[in-house]
Amino acid sequence: MAMKLAHWCTIDMIIETEAESKEQMQKTISSLEKKLQRLRTGRANPSLLDSIEVDYYGSITPISQMSNISIEDARTLSIVPWEKDQVQSIERAIQSSDIGLQPATSGDVIRVIIPELTEETRKDLIKVAKSEAENSKVSIRNQRRDANGMLKEFCNEKEISQDDLRRGEEIIQKLTDEFIEKIDVLLDKKEKDLLEI
Repeated sequence: MAMKLAHWCTIDMIIETEAESKEQMQKTISSLEKKLQRLRTGRANPSLLDSIEVDYYGSITPISQMSNISIEDARTLSIVPWEKDQVQSIERAIQSSDIGLQPATSGDVIRVIIPELTEETRKDLIKVAKSEAENSKVSIRNQRRDANGMLKEFCNEKEISQDDLRRGEEIIQKLTDEFIEKIDVLLDKKEKDLLEI
């Protein structure tokens, strides 16, 4: 009975380590998705404005939380602030941001026209996307290292056997491979988006 209990504790430790690693790796993927969304293609996408914030009654607020952002056509975003007196502050925030877009205001509506990408801009954006993907892979590998370190600690403290350690490391490696593949898929999709004319 004690042997069975010890076996279940061992399995629990491996499952818990795997679950923690999976959660951390998923956070890395989510973060990469957000970063890649912000890289502009030649098409209008409201997520381009996600990083832009405005001083809204003394509190720094994302534009999306103080206005309605919609896609007017393939290359135009339309921003309608919920409060008319915020039009100019939103316009200024877009102009001073690092996304390189120029807003045009008519009445209560701010329009952001997405310029077509030049060949050079496309190549630069692909470099940025590759760099973000590589950083995410490094993060995934660090999470693998941490998980394996935890499993080794369990083994050193005789909480799991050498066989369990190897089995646990194989599970973590399989998980790592899955998430590295997800990063490659995201990068490939973004590159195609950026190269599309």
